[in-house]
Amino acid sequence: MAKPTPAGTQPATPAAAPAAPATTAPAPVHGFVTDMTAFNAFIATHPTPDQFRAAYPDVLLVLPGTVATRELRSNNSRYFAEVDANGRITGGKFM
Repeated sequence: MAKPTPAGTQPATPAAAPAAPATTAPAPVHGFVTDMTAFNAFIATHPTPDQFRAAYPDVLLVLPGTVATRELRSNNSRYFAEVDANGRITGGKFM
């Protein structure tokens, strides 16, 4: 028979490691861009094209080298992006 272990002498269980902070993507903004302040703040984070498409799924992202017509759209539905050497969006304009 096994002897009972006296209280206080049981091996301590390791404490659970603190959970890493959850990096939640911002909620997608559906429709065209109407809040330019929030949009400009988002662009200031230098998002990747994939992050841009996830955040603004209804806005057509036109990257350098992509063939696109330049008809005038006044509803902020198409963004011509400028990118850095790493492919991150650094600015651009709606057309």
